[in-house]
Formats: sequence, structure tokens, C-alpha cells
Amino acid sequence: MSNTETSDDKAVPRDVRSFVLRSGRLTASQSRALDIHYPTSGIPVDDTPIDPVAVFGREAPLWVEVGFGNGESLVSLAASMPEINFLGIEVHRPGVGHCLHRAHEAGLQNLRVLEQDAVVALRDRLPQASVARLLVLFPDPWHKKRHNKRRLVSAAFADVVARALVPGGVWHLATDWEPYAEWMHEVLGANAAFSNTAGAGLEAERPSYRMQTKFESRGLRLGHRVQDLVYERLLS
Repeated sequence: MSNTETSDDKAVPRDVRSFVLRSGRLTASQSRALDIHYPTSGIPVDDTPIDPVAVFGREAPLWVEVGFGNGESLVSLAASMPEINFLGIEVHRPGVGHCLHRAHEAGLQNLRVLEQDAVVALRDRLPQASVARLLVLFPDPWHKKRHNKRRLVSAAFADVVARALVPGGVWHLATDWEPYAEWMHEVLGANAAFSNTAGAGLEAERPSYRMQTKFESRGLRLGHRVQDLVYERLLS
């Protein structure tokens, strides 16, 4: 990946992040969860390789959600699919703390969290071809043209995801911002590693496992059209 690719070819330079860290106030339960549960249910934030089998203590398909927000959807999903290992990646500490708190309340053993830039985690830490399904649900659309370069979904990120997914693995995206959906189709359609399961340029039916998020609810109240995109990692 080049450090000088432009927004014209839908690539994000490595020094441009898709998120802005907010100094949100931690509640007492979030702070307690981070202190007590991150050491056992969180993955250390460093540059060491992640061994999913060692992390979860078993071999099972690995689903990863990038930017899980407060973790409510991720916790519900992990609770409904105990046969799957789930890794949530989020950079905002209150959300990480809330997710840990809810996961502990639910007694989940198949959910781990990582408070780190998803690009770093997927590109440098997870093994190649280790992720069965990647969820990117309602990422920040960065709707102003001058901010488009901050969008998570880019040519460079698509290459990162292609490395992480197993052959036949799935990249599931959702957005309520139609221009971003068009951007996503353009980016993934240009990458030879992916195929749209619904057909070129078409949206997929909402998978049954995806619950309605608060961001989706807000978009629907504003009259936005919600689109799910499901792309498969090709075998070669």
C-alpha cells in the first residue's frame, strides 16, 4: 500500500485516521469493567501477533466487528451464537468499558475486545486468513467532501481486509448514507479479491443476525435508506 494514494482512487494515506478520539466521561461501571475485565477479556494494546486459538482457548470461526460503539449489538450477537468466537475492535474507551460490563453480565466466554486502531489490528496483528466474517456497521460517513479521505472503507483498507479474511469469508457492511454505500460499492467492486454476493452494485438483504443499532434507528427517523452490503473474499 502506498503512503501517497489519493481520495480519487479511494485510498487513505496511512497517517489519516478514520476516527477522532473523543474524551468522553467514563461512568463508574465502565471504569470498573475496564479495570477488572479488560485484563481477562481484552487483548493487550501492543504490536505482538494475536493468536485467536490462544486468546479464546479453542478453535472456532472468528467474527470481527470494527467500531462496535457501546457493544450492545455485539454482546447480543455473541450471546446468540456461542459456537462463534467474536472480537470487537473499538477505540473509544466508554464504549469498550460498556461492552465489557455487558459481556460480563451476560457471562459470555466467546467475546474479546481490543482497544486499538482496526487497521493496525487487521493488518499487523491478526494472522493472515484468520477472520471468517468482518462486520463494519454504520461507520462514520464523513459526508463532507473535504473529509471523504477519512472514510474507513478505502482501497487501502480493502487490501487489509482481504489479507485478514479466510478464502470464502465475508465482509458485511451497512450504512444509512447513500453516497457512502455508492463509495463502498466502488471501492470493493474495484478490488479483485471481493465479489458482491447480491450482484454488482446491488445491496443485500439484511442478514438475520444483524439487530437494529441506535445509529440505524436515528437514520431511519431522518428518512435515510439503510443498505446492507455483503461481499465474499474470493478463493484466489
